[in-house]
Amino acid sequence: MKKISTIIATGSLLLTTLLASGCANQTASSNSAEPKANDKKEEKTTVNYPTKPIEIIVPFAAGGGTDIMWRALAESMKTVLGQDVVIVNKTGGSGAVGMNEGLHAKPDGYKLTAANREIAALPVLGMAPFKTFDFKFVGKINTDPAMVVVSSKSKYQTFDDLVADIKANPGKLNFASSSTPSYYSIPFAEAANLDFVTIPFQGTGQAVVEVLGGRAEFGIYGIGEVKNHIESGGLRPLALMADKRAEGYFKDVPTMKEKGIDVLAHAYRGLAAPGGTPDEIITILEDALAKAAKDPKFIEFMNKQNLFIDYQSGEDFKKMLEEDLEVLEMVAEVVKRQK
Repeated sequence: MKKISTIIATGSLLLTTLLASGCANQTASSNSAEPKANDKKEEKTTVNYPTKPIEIIVPFAAGGGTDIMWRALAESMKTVLGQDVVIVNKTGGSGAVGMNEGLHAKPDGYKLTAANREIAALPVLGMAPFKTFDFKFVGKINTDPAMVVVSSKSKYQTFDDLVADIKANPGKLNFASSSTPSYYSIPFAEAANLDFVTIPFQGTGQAVVEVLGGRAEFGIYGIGEVKNHIESGGLRPLALMADKRAEGYFKDVPTMKEKGIDVLAHAYRGLAAPGGTPDEIITILEDALAKAAKDPKFIEFMNKQNLFIDYQSGEDFKKMLEEDLEVLEMVAEVVKRQK
């Protein structure tokens, strides 16, 4: 029976995610759906907003993919809104601490929350004091395919090398997870029938340090979160959890599917507001997010980071979350059986 040992965490998460076909094949500019203004309200809003700086809570540590993306996007949103957009990191509870603070902020549009997959997963797993749709959703900005990496000093030259060693030493190798539960290690282990130790950290930045230092044999993170480490020679990419190879810099990195492991996974990043936020303010924020997604400076940044712009309106983002929750509810049942 396959299993994953988890240090610190009290549960494990099986994630079976459908990665949009071709997501890893396109640049940020070509992968981006054309942002459009909110069509829910035709009339011009008269609300006087914003009149002061806006705070966005990033519920993960500085240095990860979510953090760096929002710091870049904040500059583009500042240009659109005419007010500073300030990023504040509030870690803890795999994102639940920061998200809960954002949810209970005054619903006036001045404190928002970066909404990752955890905003759907944690409530389903009973790991958050809120439900996903307690929030109002402004929009989604990004999807990020997952990649298996090891230290460049590692003995593992290929994905096959890593898998063979895990099989030869069940329950011995360490996986550095960027969250608790891990959104990547469990589907990988389940699909490949592997047993390894998952060590959770508060964000990708901390987890990657463990892989770089050789204290964890491998990790799985979004491409954009590890691209710089790969280019600088610190990490070696072994495989993508995607159905197609990436183009450009990562064109020679095989997919797990090519290796006979049929599993897909990706992260997504959007923006949420407290549930009581007036629709007029949500409309202004949604329009600002759409315009910021088309800012040439932001597109250039995303291309350099190999982060994929995948803009969705608040309504479309909500529909995507509803679909994801169906998967996560099944996942929660698996977690219960593993306890």
